Amino acid sequence: MLLIKNIGAIVGVRDHADCPLRGEGMNHLPELHDAWLMADGDRIHSFGKMSECPERADEEIDARGGWLFPAFCDSHTHLVFAGNREKEFVDKINGLSYAEIAARGGGILNSADRLHGYSEQQLFEEAAPRLDAIIASGTGAVEIKSGYGLTLEDELKMLRVIARIKEEYPLAVRSTFLGAHAVGRAYEGRQEEYVDYVCREMIPAVAAERLADYVDVFCEQGFFTVEQTDRIFNHAERYGITPRLHANQLHCSGGVQVGVKHGAASVDHLENIGQTEIDILATSDTIATVLPGASFFLNMCHAPARGLIKAGAAVAIASDYNPGSSPSGDMRFMSSLGCIQLRITPEQSLNASTLNGAAAMGLAESYGSITPGKTASFFLTRPLPSAAYLLYSYTEPLITKVFLQGRNFL
Repeated sequence: MLLIKNIGAIVGVRDHADCPLRGEGMNHLPELHDAWLMADGDRIHSFGKMSECPERADEEIDARGGWLFPAFCDSHTHLVFAGNREKEFVDKINGLSYAEIAARGGGILNSADRLHGYSEQQLFEEAAPRLDAIIASGTGAVEIKSGYGLTLEDELKMLRVIARIKEEYPLAVRSTFLGAHAVGRAYEGRQEEYVDYVCREMIPAVAAERLADYVDVFCEQGFFTVEQTDRIFNHAERYGITPRLHANQLHCSGGVQVGVKHGAASVDHLENIGQTEIDILATSDTIATVLPGASFFLNMCHAPARGLIKAGAAVAIASDYNPGSSPSGDMRFMSSLGCIQLRITPEQSLNASTLNGAAAMGLAESYGSITPGKTASFFLTRPLPSAAYLLYSYTEPLITKVFLQGRNFL
């Protein structure tokens, strides 16, 4: 048994929490002050006020007034990639848009070209420091997509690396097949043939090796149409693979509608949606995942998170960690951007980046809150004046310890 005592406050304390928060529910972030917490192996056993603290345990840690938060749950990343794209960073500074860079052969295709020459071992070794960094910043559960392969062999290579990460890292990892991220170079000008390739060859091969928990499509003008997305999802569903979706990042593309139609676990981005899409999401079980890091890095409009919450949608925040449009997996920073750029409250932002992020990965029964029986993945900070301070002082080194599955990793 592990006992953490003298905790200034435990944030996100819930007796039961296995579904996403919506509307008014996102305003509430329960706290227990002057507290202790007990973990039994990889599970949260119990917690309470220091006045009722157990007298002994196998291992004891004195939090010295520091605060305890549930680990962040990052439900949208492209964390496995080859090299970087800092040249495109300069291109953006010089005025080129995301679409213009892609049209010139940059963007996703640039990453695919680099990845083609990498072995699985090289990809794993490059991903390792990124994984270490997100753990150190408090992330305990993460979704990782393929999508920089764009050939059957390279997509399988990425997914096998993600499978290895699942086995070797203490994070909860969900894998997503994103063969429809862009049209591979070999199919330039033959988009429908590439969609055939995704449906008839890629999806069956991915399913045969059981490498993907989800299938994703970049449903966007210049990438894949609503009709093509619908077709890919129909094929994936035959193999029992749940959809999730890149939707409405650059244009009002119809992505929200096709995602909800197929019962997608989440639709992600949502920078260009109107009241129609907000209402659809508010009455569906699909999580509305916003990616403020991408909007920040690309200097684009942000998703209307406040409107989505007001309407009753379940809103999650994720990092979109990738080399082109969001080269950071720091979920504390993403949660701060939720407050600074999306104008949602610290309570809403922390709920979006913990419990609702877990729900977007099908992990709400085990992650996202401090609840007896859930996985003991959480982090400790220095003493804080409030939970809001964690997001207010977003560059101050406040995190002192990170526990994943009951083990101290920082």
